[in-house]
Amino acid sequence: MAAESSASGGMRKASSVEWGASGGMRRPPSVEWGASGGMRKAPSVEWAGGGMRKAPSVEWRWVSTETEGEEEEEDVGGAAGVGAVGRGGSFESEEEEAEEDEEEGEEEGRKQKLIRTVPSVDWFDVEGYEVSVAHPVEDTEEFDFGRTMFLALQTLAVVFGDIGISPLYTFDVMFNKYPVLGEEDVLGALSLVLYTLILVPLVKYVLVVLWANDDGEGGIFALYSLICRNAKVSLIPNQAHSEKRMSSFRLKLPTPELERSIKVKEKLESSLLLKKLLVGLVLFGTSMFISNGVITPTMSVLSAVSGLKVGIPNASQDIVVMISVALLVILYSVQKYATSKMGFAIGPSLLIWFCCLGGIGIYNLSTYGPAAFKAFNPLYIIYYFGRNPFQAWVSLAGCLLCATGSEAIFANLCYFPVRYVQSMFVLLVLPCLVLAYLGQAAFLIANQNSSEQIFFSSIPRGVFWPVFLIANLAALIASRTMTTAIFQCLKQSIALGCFPRLKIIHTSRKFMAKIYIPVVNWFLLASCLGFILLFRSIYDVGNAYAIAELGVMIMATVYVAIIMLLIWETNIVKVLSFVIMFLSLELVFFSSALCSVGDGGWALIIFASVLLLIMFIWNYGSKLKYDSEVKKKLSKDLMRKLGPNLGTIRAPGLGLVYSDIVKGVPAIFGHFLTALPAIHSIIVFVCIRNVPVPVVPQSERFLFQRVCSRGYHMFRCIARYGYKDKKQEHHGIFERLLIEGLEKFIQREAVELSLQSEDDIDSDEEPPTPVRTIVAPNGSLYSLDVPLLVDFVPSVEVIPEASCSTPRLDPVVDYTQNFELELAFIRQAKESGAVYLIDNPIVKARKNSWFFKKLIINYFFAFLRNNCSRAIMSMSIPHSNVMQVRLTSYV
Repeated sequence: MAAESSASGGMRKASSVEWGASGGMRRPPSVEWGASGGMRKAPSVEWAGGGMRKAPSVEWRWVSTETEGEEEEEDVGGAAGVGAVGRGGSFESEEEEAEEDEEEGEEEGRKQKLIRTVPSVDWFDVEGYEVSVAHPVEDTEEFDFGRTMFLALQTLAVVFGDIGISPLYTFDVMFNKYPVLGEEDVLGALSLVLYTLILVPLVKYVLVVLWANDDGEGGIFALYSLICRNAKVSLIPNQAHSEKRMSSFRLKLPTPELERSIKVKEKLESSLLLKKLLVGLVLFGTSMFISNGVITPTMSVLSAVSGLKVGIPNASQDIVVMISVALLVILYSVQKYATSKMGFAIGPSLLIWFCCLGGIGIYNLSTYGPAAFKAFNPLYIIYYFGRNPFQAWVSLAGCLLCATGSEAIFANLCYFPVRYVQSMFVLLVLPCLVLAYLGQAAFLIANQNSSEQIFFSSIPRGVFWPVFLIANLAALIASRTMTTAIFQCLKQSIALGCFPRLKIIHTSRKFMAKIYIPVVNWFLLASCLGFILLFRSIYDVGNAYAIAELGVMIMATVYVAIIMLLIWETNIVKVLSFVIMFLSLELVFFSSALCSVGDGGWALIIFASVLLLIMFIWNYGSKLKYDSEVKKKLSKDLMRKLGPNLGTIRAPGLGLVYSDIVKGVPAIFGHFLTALPAIHSIIVFVCIRNVPVPVVPQSERFLFQRVCSRGYHMFRCIARYGYKDKKQEHHGIFERLLIEGLEKFIQREAVELSLQSEDDIDSDEEPPTPVRTIVAPNGSLYSLDVPLLVDFVPSVEVIPEASCSTPRLDPVVDYTQNFELELAFIRQAKESGAVYLIDNPIVKARKNSWFFKKLIINYFFAFLRNNCSRAIMSMSIPHSNVMQVRLTSYV
């Protein structure tokens, strides 16, 4: 370290600061030090006498003018000594968050003022400048024709399979409700279809909603995750303050120019009703999306196989149903392999299918005349409703089927860049769909009595069977597309605590997004077969299809509007235009779909309600369980009274205590202390957190903090995972990464202690303790402050530390020696092996709880917990290394 000494004896400037490969600080460009020994200035952090004054990212919020000074003082003094592997941050107390929420409600009537506030930043932010994170590919990248074509084909297969199959059944369902009586009926229906295609898939999803992705992730839960990252609206606190500074958090904070976004944020954070409403909407949207994933394969395969009745007029509906059932069984049986191995073959198949759609449309237009082009005049929509208003309104549900798959475009976005998806839709998918509908309309104008199987009836006889085979293949691909989207949606919902944990298999070593969920796969198959055998007709299934699709679309409109206000800071006129246009349009379609509930929609509503109930029970029970654990955690006074030996013998080894709380000592640890004859020499409280980002870089995976003083040898570790991260790690890999992160944390801590006074150390407790020894049953002497370090610490020497209750200052502290001894101690504990101490409580409602709460918690939630895997159980831990405790926890 190169430094310039000032006249007062303190370091004045460090022009080049480097730390070794162990993961420490790596050259902040310019750092000044004051005479008091505290850091004075860094490029983005300003310190005064060891206290932080300024950070580069500022927030704007409303505060009461009476407490403005207190607010600023609180933000200034928020530096914490928490380490992370890479960029880290301080932990935020759940109790403090609750107190803040209560204070916000009390201060509503006071005079408020918009001020800048600074987030609490710890000293690891200085070293976090050079965290290596994979950034998205820039637009300036050299053009690669081969890669572009490969991505284009894959985009067709994964993103547009669902919407590409809609010409098979849209007109059939529409004219089942509205019989064709003349040319104007056909043109009116076609005009409705064309403008629905333009407004919903193109304008809403491709041009607007795709940009609301969460670092490339799409779907209803990605929208909710995006909101949670910018406002504290999650009912289960799953976002520590330090997580806002992970490199995955790239969104801008609200700006002073748009005070409206600040007001929206504070309203969302302060209103418990709005938080519950947001969670309820996302659960409803997810249940509708899963229902959509059941209806899509049913509708697609059944409509494609129904073309057999055109090629073979004597074919019965029973044969169609049997063939459809067989194809679905085959599809879901190979779904595990389809997510990785068959993906390279289905792209060209979809390209051929879209070319068939466009080619058949051009053939029909050239054969039956261009009269269908008159449908671009929107007046035909008015004529359509004027001739028979009620039947036209009822047929709107069938019209919406032309836009089915719009939500799948957004949900499957994780595979491809937004620009590729937009380009493929505008240049290929939309023109082929428009030509297909124009051709069918031209055929209908000339053959007004053929209102069933319109697509297959319009195919030229010479190419009927090849197109029939391609149509069935495209239907299977569309079904696969929707199933893949459901896998992604459920993975996101599981990560955010809104769905029971399920086993997730990653089918590709190269692409993290390619996953397979066995239980969900077979559940979808059984549900699809049930719908086919129940309805046996595309008309009844089509009514249910429209309800499911509209439920997802309405939720997407609501969440994108919130994102526009909160994150994009869009002009209020544009936001209102977006909401009024699409929400009113979708509500009109939804009213039409609900009119046909008795024709098939009832089954889907029951199915979606069951899914919604499951998600609600899991979310409700998880919140109560988390709140109970936070209330029961051990107090700091108790840990001080126990002392560094924790009231027992510290045996060699590493104890990993798993808990869901991130602050304080979990209550289950007290049970371990009283029930076990000895406790491990190193204790790490591990909390696996699912943070609302797609991917957490490996360098930022772990956060560490000391629990109590250094002599306790207790640490807290938060292992952070995004909802796109793979968690099926081998326990040996997890232990190695955790130990490496702990060693780096201790190295950084030693550096900080050498630069600051002992009084500035920040941790949970941090008052140091004196050295005491105890006699083990075998007669050996063990140090309670640095136990088991016989090879490194002579019996006559002690490490100078003060007592928890009566601090004692030592003028000379050899931090280098302390650092080396603790690292050696950790290595020795690692060699002795790690034991996983896991709390698996039995959650029950209190005896004085109301009846429905007892029913939900004691039976339904207990059933879900007993049949779902835990986060830690996804690792392959030997049974000999696991110690589980099942205590009854009343909530």
